[in-house]
Amino acid sequence: MSNRILPLELIDKAIGSPIWILMRGRTELTGILRGFDDYVNLVLDDAVEYSPDPRDDAVVVRKELKAEILLNGNHVAVLVPGGTGPEDSLAARA
Repeated sequence: MSNRILPLELIDKAIGSPIWILMRGRTELTGILRGFDDYVNLVLDDAVEYSPDPRDDAVVVRKELKAEILLNGNHVAVLVPGGTGPEDSLAARA
C-alpha cells in the first residue's frame, strides 16, 4: 500500500521554501512560504505578484510586495511548492 500524504502535510513541508501560487482569476504570486492555517490562509515573504495589465492582456505587470503578506485561502486556486511557474505562466513572461 502506498504512503498517503494529506494536503496540509504537503503545505507544511513547503514552509521556508519557494512557492508558486495561482489565485482565482488571473493573478499569480511567488514567494517564500512562512506559515499557513487550516483554512490555507498563507503568510509569504519576498512575494512578487504577477497580473495581466487591464489595458493590454499581452503585458504582465510585476509588482514586488516589500512586506510580509497574508493571502486569504478562499482566493487560492493552486499551490506549487518549490515552483516558480512554467514557461507559459505570467511569472515566466514578466
